[in-house]
Amino acid sequence: MSDFVDAHVHLWDRATDPQPWIEPDSMAAIDRDFGSGDLAEMLDATGAGTAVVVQSSNSPGETRRLLADPGNRIAAVVGWIDLTADAGAQLDRLGPGARQRLAGIRHLVHLDPDPDWLSRPAVGRGLDVLAARGLSFDLVVRSWQLPQAAAVATAHPGLCLVLDHLGGIAETDDERGWQRGLRALADRPNVYAKISGLAGLVHDPHRLRRVTAVALEAFGPDRLMYGSDWPLARLSAGPVAWRAAVDGLLAGASPAERHAIMSGVATTCYGLGT
Repeated sequence: MSDFVDAHVHLWDRATDPQPWIEPDSMAAIDRDFGSGDLAEMLDATGAGTAVVVQSSNSPGETRRLLADPGNRIAAVVGWIDLTADAGAQLDRLGPGARQRLAGIRHLVHLDPDPDWLSRPAVGRGLDVLAARGLSFDLVVRSWQLPQAAAVATAHPGLCLVLDHLGGIAETDDERGWQRGLRALADRPNVYAKISGLAGLVHDPHRLRRVTAVALEAFGPDRLMYGSDWPLARLSAGPVAWRAAVDGLLAGASPAERHAIMSGVATTCYGLGT
């Protein structure tokens, strides 16, 4: 099996964790459930061996379901707990077997009704628990929230933070503002980032190259990891085209740098195989 790790995929079962954001007309490609069998087919198509499955709803039920999935292509799970409550007790209730597959926690910060959720003192205490347990925290934020993320990284130097989708750079975002926020966040050595969630930019190769070049310069190959953001990638270029696009973007990288981005960083950051 390939050692290439897809560091960002989703699996959802809408009977247990509904996805109300999916619009049947415009999102027909993802308007169904996706399980570990579907994941295996996608990984085979893109040449990946395993994947890190990331929560798609702020739901403890989804997290328990993902941790219980026997799929052998799931390297680890980034789940969800309520970081404003007793994080340690919630983690303990998952049980030792489930906790072995849990690599980190994520909260849908970009969708939270509280624009200052990341700055809450209760959230800070929850993040301290994650750091003490050796778990990471995935940052899913919009570009305007990057300064908040940088403040969190400064306040929690012992916590591994993973920026999803390079900070959510969107078609309408001011690239210069996004660059400033990304570079400031990258100045914190405990922050890593995923080249993920950008499959829609494959149709604008110049913008994709600019965005990726900024990330490579800011983080370097030792703090970047590849992610397909499947099945959402099906809404645009698709996971195979996205993998090919990233291969092209990394054409000038050394073998060691490519291995870091496609496998090594995710393995280290998420503690895969330990």
